[in-house]
Amino acid sequence: MQDRQLIVLGRLGTPWGVRGWVKVNSYTEPREAILDYRDIYLRSEGEWRPLRIAEGRMQGKSPIVRLAGISDRDAALQYRDSDIGMPREQMPELDAGHYYWSDLEGLTVKRRDGEEIGRVAYMLATGEHDVMVVRGKRETLIPFVLEKFVLDVDLANRLIVVDWEWD
Repeated sequence: MQDRQLIVLGRLGTPWGVRGWVKVNSYTEPREAILDYRDIYLRSEGEWRPLRIAEGRMQGKSPIVRLAGISDRDAALQYRDSDIGMPREQMPELDAGHYYWSDLEGLTVKRRDGEEIGRVAYMLATGEHDVMVVRGKRETLIPFVLEKFVLDVDLANRLIVVDWEWD
């Protein structure tokens, strides 16, 4: 399965307990929505492979999962820092003005005057607003706030226009 065919929903963290459970850093909104998926793909060392979530639940404010066939801490440890992905065709359509991060990554970012800032390297969840990490002549962090900083997202032309002043 190729990267562009998968939407990254989160990342596995450290094992939780001794029975094969793993903490999940969920990128979904709300974060517990990641528990709705069972047949997933994990990316480890650049390779995607299919796996099944046998169980999932919230532990405090964080989701935790147990992967099928994993029953102890040591086995769970091998999946630490693996990305969790789902095929794009299995993901819901988003409302206007909402985007999957993978659709934004790689897009060119220009100021409204046409000056190129760089390309979206990756997105960060910071609490209130997601942030674009834009790499060009330097690295620039731009809050992904539509109509305030982000004026236009043109997926067809792979372009984001922003209202952004240099420091």
